[in-house]
Amino acid sequence: MNNVLNVSAYHFVPLPDAHTLRERLLGRAEALGLKGTILLAEEGINLFLAGAAEAVRGFLQELRADARLAGLSAKESWSQRQPFGRLRVKVKREIIRMDHPAIRPAAGRAPALQALTLKRWLDQGHDDAGRPLALLDTRNGFEVDYGSFDSAIDWRLSRFSEFPQALRERRAELEGKAVVSFCTGGIRCEKAALVLQEAGLDTVWQLEGGILKYFEEAGGAHFHGRCFVFDEREALQADLLPAAG
Repeated sequence: MNNVLNVSAYHFVPLPDAHTLRERLLGRAEALGLKGTILLAEEGINLFLAGAAEAVRGFLQELRADARLAGLSAKESWSQRQPFGRLRVKVKREIIRMDHPAIRPAAGRAPALQALTLKRWLDQGHDDAGRPLALLDTRNGFEVDYGSFDSAIDWRLSRFSEFPQALRERRAELEGKAVVSFCTGGIRCEKAALVLQEAGLDTVWQLEGGILKYFEEAGGAHFHGRCFVFDEREALQADLLPAAG
């Protein structure tokens, strides 16, 4: 029986009090028996937590009571057992490392594409203006090997901070296309989309909520394989359940 609730969530918003916030969140998460990782930085919050459903949802509700985090949206999945060995709450320089200080998502997002719109575009083979699609996988190469969208572009990144350089080298293959950046839960493709815009590409989208939100709303259409996740479940199927074996 799958009775452990797993959530992933992030929100880009200035958090100059990240160190103080760390102590409060650590205490509350411990009290609720949650395990996983919470990353805090001046640019925002990124978390992966698991525990009893009431405890997890209660913790998220407490987070959203802070006006800065009211827009925090979580993606849910379930497992039979706790996929995290411990709880970690850390303050980092970035909640997702890119080493590109000019990219500040809290100052403005690239256009977000909803999962069902992407499915419709994939069904018809182009966007609503007739442009060919370029689905750009912003994850690491080993993650892509577990599964990805059909015909997605894979630059074989070994870490996300390589993305800006890869774009400089391979920008030409994206010209004239509707570029849709995607990742597991949305955080990497959100930063990547801003770098794509900075590079002067005309039509850039980020997949809202990443692959996990796509699975939730559109199922596995146009996706082959499984989605790697950074916990003991290893990979999720399109039904958001751990893959057998």
